[in-house]
Amino acid sequence: MAIATVYHIPVCPFSQRLEILLALKGRRAEVDFQVVDITRSRADWLLQKSRGTTALPILEIAGGRILKESLVILQYLEDVFPQPAVAQRDPWRRAVEGMLTRMEGPFTTQGYTFVMNQDPARREALRADMLQHYARLNDFLLEHAGAGPFLFEQFGWAETVFTPLFMRFWFLDYYEAFELPGEERYARVRAWREACLAHPGAQQVSKEQIVKLYYDYAKGAGNGALLPGRARSSFVFEPHWRERPWPPRDKYRHSATDRELGL
Repeated sequence: MAIATVYHIPVCPFSQRLEILLALKGRRAEVDFQVVDITRSRADWLLQKSRGTTALPILEIAGGRILKESLVILQYLEDVFPQPAVAQRDPWRRAVEGMLTRMEGPFTTQGYTFVMNQDPARREALRADMLQHYARLNDFLLEHAGAGPFLFEQFGWAETVFTPLFMRFWFLDYYEAFELPGEERYARVRAWREACLAHPGAQQVSKEQIVKLYYDYAKGAGNGALLPGRARSSFVFEPHWRERPWPPRDKYRHSATDRELGL
């Protein structure tokens, strides 16, 4: 029986964090996930729950109490379901974990800025900035994590926070031909990323799903916004993403129609 409800956006990385945490604890069935169609205006009943804000996910618990912000919700679920622990309990380790997770915000912003860029002249600068973020993660892991592959002995809190972003950044691989160079300065973060992506508790989404649904982001339109000449968002529920063709990779010289996208 569900003890809470999460209202979320399909393939949202911040919602996937919650799913990963619950999967690691074996408690996924105890939280009900309700999908919100972001191609439509937020329903009045949902805006009442969120007090007018549109950012998701939000968590509703007994008595209609609402929590916002994925890291806040993540900590709440960690406290409600303390075993098995995902976050570190030792104060020093928890602090190290916290320092690493604080690096997620700028990393996320850079990745989304890169994919939504529409100016070919900015590509190389954005690529260089993305690599700088990976290099910083690499340095941090070398200092605090040793051989790894994870920050500590097993997939934990930091991995739960970062893995959904590593997965979303498959859209950089596809639309920007981005890849980590085979250099030593990225070796440690590459091993971490690959181990995170392969973990059985983090398989809620696929590369195909992300690439197809995030096509509009690659064209500069986020959160269900419609692009010029288009009648449907790439985030619509129907037709199912599996039934659609892969979008064109060249986002700078071609804008796919609804028909080309199988919409």
